Amino acid sequence: MPENTRIQKQYDHRLRQLIQNTRDLDLAVRHGVPRSTARGWLNQSRTDVICIDVLDMDAEALQQEVLFLRRRVSRLFALLHLVVVVFKVAEFSFDRIRIPDGTRKQRLLRAIERTRTHLPLRGVLRLIGMSSTRYHAWLGKQECGLDDQPCCPRSTPQQLTREESLAIRDMVTGDEYRHVSTGTLARLAQRLGRVFASPTTWYRLVHAHKWRRPRQRVHPAKPTIGIRATRPNEIWHVDTTLIRLLDGSKACLHAIIDNFSRRVMAWRVNDTFIPAVTAELLVEAGREIEDTKPQLLVDGGVENYNSAVDKLVAFYVDQHNTHLLHSAFKGQTPDEMYFGTGDDIPKTLEEAKLEARELRLKSNRERNCQSVLCQRTPVAEQISTCK
Repeated sequence: MPENTRIQKQYDHRLRQLIQNTRDLDLAVRHGVPRSTARGWLNQSRTDVICIDVLDMDAEALQQEVLFLRRRVSRLFALLHLVVVVFKVAEFSFDRIRIPDGTRKQRLLRAIERTRTHLPLRGVLRLIGMSSTRYHAWLGKQECGLDDQPCCPRSTPQQLTREESLAIRDMVTGDEYRHVSTGTLARLAQRLGRVFASPTTWYRLVHAHKWRRPRQRVHPAKPTIGIRATRPNEIWHVDTTLIRLLDGSKACLHAIIDNFSRRVMAWRVNDTFIPAVTAELLVEAGREIEDTKPQLLVDGGVENYNSAVDKLVAFYVDQHNTHLLHSAFKGQTPDEMYFGTGDDIPKTLEEAKLEARELRLKSNRERNCQSVLCQRTPVAEQISTCK
């Protein structure tokens, strides 16, 4: 052994605890402890020491105790080795999966915290395949909940407010708008000044909350592009639709539609198919124009069947012309396009959308979410979870 090698002395833990309790350095010196060492004991934290007085055990009992502990350690080591191998074979890693539920995250964090008393944090995270960034990110989310879809308004101020979500729910599930598609309903809500949100947001909320429309609508496949007019009364379409009613009977709907504005110029419902009605409708629609001679296109395709349409054709024609907004007209109705009375509507809607967005951000940033498990719940429960 080299001459400069120094052997560190070991002292009984009971003597160290006695000095910490009495704070008498002279007592330590009298027992052969250097004063500097005793002074260091005073600044150390207390450690729990579990003592087993093996002197009271005979050799046979001591051997049995050692053999029992060895078998137990061997079983735990084999079990741990099996778990590690299964993780590696299955290529399991928390970096490759999502855990959206906050309760499951809490359980995992508590398990990691218990393991840290025996192993370093880095080793624990490496064992389960979790990055330290993700672990600390979960710890930082505990104030507003660990769920992946938080409704904390301060962290995501651009989200819809509770009032806007309730307005969307009422319009989607209300009988008043049962004849309006979801995409058109989103644009209609902007026109009414109730909610300024894109149709995509509406579809996402309807799917997430499982809101059901009053009845299901079946839409035929739409062409990607068709004939486009440049002004009103340039092109007219003549269309005849065979309608099957709820009582099993049939009706024929004859209509003349302006291509530019999609306005229904004239229409008529008959119990049977009458070709002469087309001429009468052309005369009726021609009374609204003076010297213009529109180009007439006749659709010779198959008849359209829709079991959900009833005899309130007049109501639907009025809704189509005066209330329902067409996606190609930036918030204008067919009547407004036809008569040219809605030129200022796109600009007005854009200004109102920007104002609504600023109010939404201000409202969300002023809220203080104090819920531990704040999460995106159905709108009816969201009132009580986010304050």
